[in-house]
Amino acid sequence: MLSRFRSADLRRDFTASLVVFLVALPLCVGVAVASGVPAELGLVTGIVGGLVVGLLPGSSLQVSGPAAGLTVLVYEAVQTHGLGTLGVIVLAAGAIQLALGFLGFGRWFRAISVAVVQGMLAGIGLVLILGQSYAMADLKAPSTGLDKMAGLPGLVGDIAADRTALSAFALGAGTIAVLVLWKKLPARISGIVPAPLVAVALATAATALFSLPVAKVEVKGLLEAVQPPGVDAFSDLGDVALLGTILAFTLIASAESLFSAAAVDRMHDGPRTQYDKELMAQGAGNAVCGLLGALPMTAVIVRSAANVQAGARTKASRVLHGLWLLLFAALLPAALGVIPIAALAGVLVHAGCKLVPVRELLPLWRAHRGEAVVLTVTAIAIVTTNMFEGVLIGLLLAVAKTAWEISHVQMNVKDGDTGPIHVRLTGNATFLRLPHMLDTLEALPKDRPIELDLSGLRHLDHACLTALTNWADRHNEEGTEPVRMSGKAAAAVG
Repeated sequence: MLSRFRSADLRRDFTASLVVFLVALPLCVGVAVASGVPAELGLVTGIVGGLVVGLLPGSSLQVSGPAAGLTVLVYEAVQTHGLGTLGVIVLAAGAIQLALGFLGFGRWFRAISVAVVQGMLAGIGLVLILGQSYAMADLKAPSTGLDKMAGLPGLVGDIAADRTALSAFALGAGTIAVLVLWKKLPARISGIVPAPLVAVALATAATALFSLPVAKVEVKGLLEAVQPPGVDAFSDLGDVALLGTILAFTLIASAESLFSAAAVDRMHDGPRTQYDKELMAQGAGNAVCGLLGALPMTAVIVRSAANVQAGARTKASRVLHGLWLLLFAALLPAALGVIPIAALAGVLVHAGCKLVPVRELLPLWRAHRGEAVVLTVTAIAIVTTNMFEGVLIGLLLAVAKTAWEISHVQMNVKDGDTGPIHVRLTGNATFLRLPHMLDTLEALPKDRPIELDLSGLRHLDHACLTALTNWADRHNEEGTEPVRMSGKAAAAVG
């Protein structure tokens, strides 16, 4: 009975591994090309994600590899520090992930504001759309997000005036159309072969059939593309800018992986993710990728969802998918050289569009305007500055929003025209609400005794306590009965 169950699991895992391989192949190559590195390095990261991370504990069905979410950051890092330093960055980020997982910080990554993560993904999506729109026309994209947006009218003119650019852009647009329409076909057709593979295969066939003069993926060979970082590259670790990039890699890769794990857990009824172990697994994978000079990895929701939907039961499916990638890279590397770059750019534009939560934004604005603002500001900051600064701005804004929301304080004033005025404060009294509190208190009559009840406060910070005490002292100077404050000690301790 048990052997038959294991045999059934193995059959399901084998089939699922082929599906995940077919999904991962064009994405690994596309992410690498968009990141400005040799296409083979994307396959290396996918192989490590399968053969190394796939064997480690953490999440059973989550699949790791190069992700579109890190494309922008990798491109910026390569342009700023050089391809030789990429391995050092990825290795250092992996080491930090290992340490964080060992120290039990994995579960704390779930405390990162969802609005910041969604804004981060939306910003990445917008940058992907802007940058890969130029790649779809075989044209070089401007370096900054603002320049990319400003250059769009010129891009349209270049496409209209240049037949080669028009051919490439039509190929990319056709790729996007296939990706959109493929899922609308009956499941018995669309479920057999993944949409990205179909789209890239059709674009490649059209290029060959019509002899289109478009740029294709440059092939170096797997061994030639792998360049472990030299000793000299590690001397750059003292550079503050490089350290900031490493921290950005660590934060974004970890958050994306653990949020993906939470999403994958909702898709199946198998073992739940062990977050600290999963973070260590991701760290181990990135450490190996760094030693090989490859792209960083995260858990990728597209591949993971394909794995679950294909019926995977155990880790075997993701390990086997890494094996298929290795065999393809070793035996058929020349096949990459016939793939048009415009088609891969189309795949990434489509992926970027899915990262921008257009449909969810309006309902979020209606229900939680503060969260919608954090999401939007984070996305815009990433487009207009860079990945690290944009995420940092989003995190700071989320903290400020939370501080503002939890600092609500209510002031109930009871004035019976004669006798003392009763003022009761409830909620959380922080410095953020001081202007409102002092305006209300200073407007009270100065010739009447006042009883200030602080027992309803859950929290009273030092700034508020000092300000209330000073106000009471000033009020007492008017020759009236001193202000009586009750519950102050209890609230201050709270």
